[in-house]
Amino acid sequence: MKVCVIGAGVVGCSTAYQLARMGCDVHLVDEATGPGLLTSYANGAQLSYSYVEPLASPHTLRALPGLLAARHSPLRFTPRLDWRQWRWGLQFLRACTRKQVEDGTSQLLRLSQLSRDTLVEWMQTEGWSFDHKINGKLVLCPDDNSLKRQDAQIQFQRHQGCHQQILSAAECVEKEPALQNYSGKFAGGVWTADERVGDPYKLCLELVKSAQRLGATVSFNTALQDFVVRGDRLTHVRTGKGELVADAFVLATGVHAAAHAAKLGMHVPVYPIKGYSITVPMRETIRAPQVSITELSLKTVFAPLGQNLRVAAMAEIGEQGLSIPAARIQQMLASVESVFPGLCDTETCQPWAGLRPATPTSIPIVGRSKYKNLFLNVGHGALGLTLAAGSAVALSQELMGPA
Repeated sequence: MKVCVIGAGVVGCSTAYQLARMGCDVHLVDEATGPGLLTSYANGAQLSYSYVEPLASPHTLRALPGLLAARHSPLRFTPRLDWRQWRWGLQFLRACTRKQVEDGTSQLLRLSQLSRDTLVEWMQTEGWSFDHKINGKLVLCPDDNSLKRQDAQIQFQRHQGCHQQILSAAECVEKEPALQNYSGKFAGGVWTADERVGDPYKLCLELVKSAQRLGATVSFNTALQDFVVRGDRLTHVRTGKGELVADAFVLATGVHAAAHAAKLGMHVPVYPIKGYSITVPMRETIRAPQVSITELSLKTVFAPLGQNLRVAAMAEIGEQGLSIPAARIQQMLASVESVFPGLCDTETCQPWAGLRPATPTSIPIVGRSKYKNLFLNVGHGALGLTLAAGSAVALSQELMGPA
C-alpha cells in the first residue's frame, strides 16, 4: 500500500516510520526544509507518560480569572475576530467537568502507556541517540492544597497503571539535591520514577533516517496546496512540486490541520496555543539536576538534556506568530536562577517559540476521517512527544485494517 504522510513533526515522522515498519510504501512530505523544525524542534522534551490530565478541568476553570488577571501570568488570552477561537474556547469551557477530566485522563493514559512501550521497542530495534534517559520526574507543589489535589489525581491514576508517590519538601531535595538552593518555597511534590526525557528534534531525525532505511521517500520544501476527491476518497494531493498519488493519506500537520481539513469541508477542532522554551548550557562546576522538574507555581518545566537544560513555559491563546518577546525569555531565565541559582550560563541562552496544536479536550484526533482513505493524526497539544509513538501505532492499525 502506498501511503502519503503529510507533516514531518514528531507525530508525522513517527507515523511514517511505523507504516514503513508495517511494509507500506511511504512518502513523507513537509513544507519545511527538514523534519521537526516547527513545534517539535525545541519543546519541553519531557516524556510525561503519567502526566496527561487534560488542561480543561474544574481546577483550571476556577483558576482562570486569577491567571488571566496576573501581570506576569504564564497564561495569556488575546481575543481575536476569529470564530474558530471562540468556538474552541466555548468547547474548552464545556470540557471543564470532573467526568470529562476522568474520561480524558483514562483515555490519554492508555495512549501514553502504548507510546512508552512502543518507543522502547523502536529504540531497541534501531539504537537511536536523542538524549533519551529514564530519569524520573518531580512535580513541586507550592502549598498543601496543591498537594491534596495531586494526591487525589494519584489515587485515581493508581488503578490505571501509574506508580507515583507524594514527597515532603525535604524528601524532594533528597531526591534531587540540585534543589537545595532553590530560593522559592514548596510544600512537597510528586515523584514518578518512570518518567523520561528526550530531544524531540533529534528523535525526528532518527525516525526519518530509519524510515528511509525501510524504503520511505521523503520530500521537504513541499507545501500542501489542495486535495483532489472522487466520491468518498482522495485520489491525490496537489503540492508546490506537483501531484502526489497514494492509496491512503495521513494528515499530521499540527496547527495547520484545521485549515487543511477545511479545504475538504471538515471541521477539525485544533487551535494553536503558543509556548516558549530556552535551552541553556549547564556549568560543570555546579551540581546539575538529574531528574525532570515541573514547578507548579511557576508553571515551568525543566528537563536536563545532555549538557544543557531545556526550560519550557507559557500558554498563549490567540498569539499565532513565532515572535519571541524579550519579557517571556526573561521570565524563564528568572525561573532558572530561582530554582537552580548559578547552574546555567544564561548568556548563551537559545530561545524558541512554538505553536501547540490543541483540542478543547486535550484528546488528539487519531483515525479515519469522513473520507475512507484520509486519516488524521493531529491535536496532541503539549503531549506530541509523549503520545507520538502510540498515536502512530493506533493510526497504522486502523489504516491497515478493513475500510
